[in-house]
Amino acid sequence: MSGQNVVTPSAEGLAASARAAGGKGLPPVHKWNPPFCGDLDMRIARDGTWFYLGTPIGRFELVRLFSSILRKDGDDFFLVTPVEKVGITVDDAPFVAVDFEVAGQGAGQSLTFETHVGDFATAGPDHPIRVVRDPETGEPSPYVLIRANLEALIDRKSFYRLVELGSHHDGWFGLWSGGQFFPVIPSDELP
Repeated sequence: MSGQNVVTPSAEGLAASARAAGGKGLPPVHKWNPPFCGDLDMRIARDGTWFYLGTPIGRFELVRLFSSILRKDGDDFFLVTPVEKVGITVDDAPFVAVDFEVAGQGAGQSLTFETHVGDFATAGPDHPIRVVRDPETGEPSPYVLIRANLEALIDRKSFYRLVELGSHHDGWFGLWSGGQFFPVIPSDELP
């Protein structure tokens, strides 16, 4: 490959590119179509911890920066800048919803979730809630869509609080938010 420069992706290089491309709000990663530069040894664990080269990333500002350039294409996750696109591993969902605020009640209720990286999303038609149940244990895993194909796993304490707000509708127990009902479990399966 004489004459060609082969660049190995690195967290440091991505962070520098992301900072350079940053502005107010989230970068427009959906508009960027850079070349794929390979996979990076970066992983987001189910609990929301980001790892680089097997070590947790301890700086919140860096995790927040990386989360702002995260994109999901199909089933794969990438960190994307205007000049490079690298694959990363996500164990479950890339975000964890660690808290929520309630406004209103019943069918007029709205639930606004906050993620561990400081994103906010109000559940509704554009930010649906879904619950997946483990086929063997029946254990629920609740999610809320945060942005553009990127979901947050709703943490256990928040889910327990949500269940207290639930109601029955059309044979389901679930949650209202943003004028939409989100089913959690069939009513007849409740104890």
